[in-house]
Amino acid sequence: MNIPIKIAGIGFQVPETVITNDDLTKIIETSDEWIKTRTGIERRHVLSGNETAVQMGIEAGKKAVEKSGIAPEDIDYIIAAASLGTHIYPSTACEIQAALGADKAACFDITAACSGLIYGMGIARAFIKSGMAKNILIVATDAVSRCLDWTDRTTCVLFGDGAGAMMLTVSDDDQDDILSVELKADGKLGHFIQMPTPGKNCPLVEPNEVPDMFVKMDGKEVYKYVVTKLPNYIEECVEKSGLKLNEIDYLIPHQANMRIIEALEKRLDFDPSHVISNIQEYANTSAASIPIAMTEAIQSGKIKLPCSAILTGFGAGMTVGSAVVKLREGIA
Repeated sequence: MNIPIKIAGIGFQVPETVITNDDLTKIIETSDEWIKTRTGIERRHVLSGNETAVQMGIEAGKKAVEKSGIAPEDIDYIIAAASLGTHIYPSTACEIQAALGADKAACFDITAACSGLIYGMGIARAFIKSGMAKNILIVATDAVSRCLDWTDRTTCVLFGDGAGAMMLTVSDDDQDDILSVELKADGKLGHFIQMPTPGKNCPLVEPNEVPDMFVKMDGKEVYKYVVTKLPNYIEECVEKSGLKLNEIDYLIPHQANMRIIEALEKRLDFDPSHVISNIQEYANTSAASIPIAMTEAIQSGKIKLPCSAILTGFGAGMTVGSAVVKLREGIA
């Protein structure tokens, strides 16, 4: 089978609370200029009080489902890209299912960090093209702010919280909106970005050392890996799509660091006005960054529909994912 797939709806949700670079100077030794110069980030949205990653995911999922016109009870699968969700179990996907009333949907989470949306697209694409499913909701949501060492200025300035969602279904006009998906991983480089899971040994055995549950990252090594490897992987994905790079309208990269985005723009020879970035407002929202950037750019008119686009992300693992897609009018 080779069933065509439609991207039927997208949406996003971020917390109302905003922390600026100037705000961070109250708790760490830094400055607005230092952060902006090195990252491009000016603000980030963070969870407050009892707000959760699941709540953000529910709201983003609702928006994508509503835009699609698909009834929640007709959703076959919910895939949550949620490395830093509210619970290890129940899964984030199951909690979203309950809130949406998608009672028929099978649910599971995937852990691919900032590549999570693209990994979810690869899985959903295989399910739909094989005939296993018709309607699949992908929700990327992470509460990164709750897993940061707020005394470490090399990492805490980089991240924000957010959720993005995408509804996929069988195309009703034979146009395939997902032309190619390319997924990669290199587990030998997993130490570049890590977050341990705390836990104590049974008291009947030798005690273990319980680590702090903080995101730790070697930013220089991540940068070198991404700017060296990712352009080649993107080019492979474009080749599989049947298009040429100069035929694709927009580049929508993971919002990790403005220097990385600019390096990709230069290497791929993209017009800067067609490279989508909102890192200054949201910082790195992990797996949610691509759908947030895409949805906001469509809603603001920066992305003109219909169009073609490259979605590309990278994250802990190390994982990498790219997709060449067609974006229709009315999806956001």
